[in-house]
Parts: sequence; C-alpha cells; structure tokens
Amino acid sequence: MSARERSSTIVVVMGVSGSGKTTIARSLAERLGVTYSEADEFHPPENIAKMESGVPLNDEDRLPWLRSIAAWISEQERADVSGVVTCSALKRSYRDLLRTGNDGVWFLHLAGSREVISDRLAGRTGHFMPASLLDSQFADLEPLESDEVGYTADVSEDAEVIVDRSLAALKAAGRREADLT
Repeated sequence: MSARERSSTIVVVMGVSGSGKTTIARSLAERLGVTYSEADEFHPPENIAKMESGVPLNDEDRLPWLRSIAAWISEQERADVSGVVTCSALKRSYRDLLRTGNDGVWFLHLAGSREVISDRLAGRTGHFMPASLLDSQFADLEPLESDEVGYTADVSEDAEVIVDRSLAALKAAGRREADLT
C-alpha cells in the first residue's frame, strides 16, 4: 500500500518524563477509538534497571528501545491501522528513526518548564524513572523543528484542553478524526 493510499496516522506523544505522556496518549487514543501503546513496555530490562539506579540512558542504550517502537509503528502502518504511542523522543535523531519508512507519524510534544515537570514528578509514585534524571532529559531535549510534522502543547494546560487542541492540530494537518478511526 502506497503512502497515498494509506489513511492511518500514528501519534507519538513525546516529552520528558513527567510531562503527562501516558495521560494524554490514553485520552487521545480513547477519543479517537484507536490502539494505544506505552513505550515504557518496549524498554529492555537492562534499561529499566539502569534508570532505577539513577543512571541516565545514553544513545546506545536507547537504540534497541527506539527500534522496537519504530517496528510497532511500522506494523501499524502496514496494517493501515492508526494508533497512539508514548515515547520521550527527546532528540531529532530519535524522531527521525521513528519516522523512517513511516509516512503517517505525527508528533505531539508535551512541553513544560523544568519547574512544572519537577513538581509533577515529585508527586508521582510507582514509576521506574526517578526525578533525579529529569535534568539529563532536559539536557537531551530537542524540541520539534519547523519541518517536523506535529504540534507542541503546553503541559500547564488542563489535559482535556491539550487533547482538544491536539485533535484540532491533527485536523489542520490534514488528518481528519475520521481518518484515525
């Protein structure tokens, strides 16, 4: 199936840890009636152990994880099935890998100040990513560039507002909600 015949879209909800990726991605997937996948589930056990011990991942650590997410995206696109997946996708090179061969990828960057994100992480429990690694994520973060297809949302907004604005941005980008279901 050519890109022209394909109508599926994969929304990659990206941002640093604590930006609200899971909350927004689940809500988007529910509103759109599409598949949702959590990128944390793609991490190899050694990555989780490294983060739990307070050691930030490097590019080499992230590569197998990113390849697994890219494979999931490719499977969805081959089946012409839309979906939503979370992935920090902090660097342009990571997003390029996720996009390779996948024409229907659209990024939703959940952006916020270090202070806002830090406050969120302070109240979060039960996640392997410690708040002590937040600075390393902000150091790696490369916001969406003008040639990247997607939308940047302010995480200080209410989750419902973020979802509504994201859906409007998808529609404005030529991806009607009907194309996603």
